[in-house]
Amino acid sequence: MKRRIGILTSGGDCPGLNATIRGVAKACYERFGEDNVEIVGISNGYYGLINNLCKDMAPSAFSGILTQGGTIFGTKRQPFKMMQVIGDDNVDKVKNMKETYKKQKLDCLLTLGGNGTHKTSKLLADEGLNVIGLPKTIDNDIYGTDVTFGFHTAVDIATEAIDRLHTTAASHSRILLCEIMGNKAGWLTLNAGLAGGADIILIPEIPYDIDKVCDAVMQRTASGKTFSIVAVAEGCFDTTEAKMKKKERAKKRAEAGMTTATNRIAAQIQANTGVEARVCVPGHMLRGGAPSAYDRVLATQFGVHAAWLIAQEKYGRTVAKIGNKITSNKLDDIAGKTKFVDVDNHLVIAAKDIGVSFGD
Repeated sequence: MKRRIGILTSGGDCPGLNATIRGVAKACYERFGEDNVEIVGISNGYYGLINNLCKDMAPSAFSGILTQGGTIFGTKRQPFKMMQVIGDDNVDKVKNMKETYKKQKLDCLLTLGGNGTHKTSKLLADEGLNVIGLPKTIDNDIYGTDVTFGFHTAVDIATEAIDRLHTTAASHSRILLCEIMGNKAGWLTLNAGLAGGADIILIPEIPYDIDKVCDAVMQRTASGKTFSIVAVAEGCFDTTEAKMKKKERAKKRAEAGMTTATNRIAAQIQANTGVEARVCVPGHMLRGGAPSAYDRVLATQFGVHAAWLIAQEKYGRTVAKIGNKITSNKLDDIAGKTKFVDVDNHLVIAAKDIGVSFGD
């Protein structure tokens, strides 16, 4: 029985996308035989599915990409909230995606992506397509899985960035703030902050009080420490902003000429403590480059399990790691849900137990 499998990568890129694509392809060729598998690469995520940007892939295309960053298929953000909206171009996106699936004679579609990708995956599954998701994001915020591929590599990179700030902060007796990606969930900042020895960690799930942040700095100064390191999630906000609606908070920041709180926090610390404060933003470096050994292994495991789901014809699911087991969840159970850091998470408790401040 020949199987024709479509693969797309959607949303922000991250280390491990190519490793996962490779894992799926090699596992399918091994399980079904090269003559019984046709893999269709879909360019630029759901945009490519909408516009039938598809290419039949040779087995050789999946060699040598285990360590390669980015994605060989390209990726593009296609917001879920616009998927069922017909815009000025008069394109019915859902209809087009279903037509591409049929035109390409796909037996199933594999979608590698984060929360938005999984919501669209569920939408397509509800429309009758055979869909399997694979959880990708440096934010590690996909519900139902302990870890997503790309996360551990991003933690490593963010940790190295924080590591390098210690010596320059100490040399100049400064407060250095490292802004780390994570708009809704603070997993990346929490892990990198803890691994990098940050003195203060600010995440979206724990609104901060700037006075308490400054108190933490002054306590270090009083104890003889000449510098402090602050790990700041890009999506963090203070206790006043926590009472606002998201749009209201965004409007306030836009009027102030900022998109994140980091520069404001730095200015407030410097004004309140008299200690010079500077900001470092690693930004998209956290998404780029080769995946870590951990992510290469995880990506391969996820790819192998996706091939198993195809063999069992178990669709409408997304791969997950729970404990030490690679398994899967129903898209119905996880799509549209976000995994946040609990305020009593063991990592938060461990950080507080060694004196880290969360500004709360």
